[in-house]
Amino acid sequence: MILLKSDDFNKILEHARKELPDEACGLIAGEINGEDKIIKKVYLLTNIDHSNEHFSLDPKEQLAAIKDMRALGLTPLGNWHSHPESPSRPSDEDKRLAYDSKASYMILSLMDNENPVLNSFKIEGNNAEKENLVIE
Repeated sequence: MILLKSDDFNKILEHARKELPDEACGLIAGEINGEDKIIKKVYLLTNIDHSNEHFSLDPKEQLAAIKDMRALGLTPLGNWHSHPESPSRPSDEDKRLAYDSKASYMILSLMDNENPVLNSFKIEGNNAEKENLVIE
């Protein structure tokens, strides 16, 4: 299970809406407790591709986020990005670029801007398995 605070969900949502029509992206960090991942901090990064179909994290921002995680004693848990015009599921490109099978890949769909959908996935090769995401 993945636990995300509603404040952090709103932070992701606000950033994703601000970045429209481009995809927004970032990292998630926290603690692992048995099978559960508890997100303690969400990082909002720049999509240096400035595209509505794919993203690349800004390397300098990514390094700063990793340093911050270490300083706070947090574990990197994965990343998140938005799909401005498609469902909350991994695209073929998302699967191809998912190098860490232990990471969580969160995807926020803004296809229906009034009803955003956030899902989290474990991706290994061409297989994407939906994780149980709880927003509290």
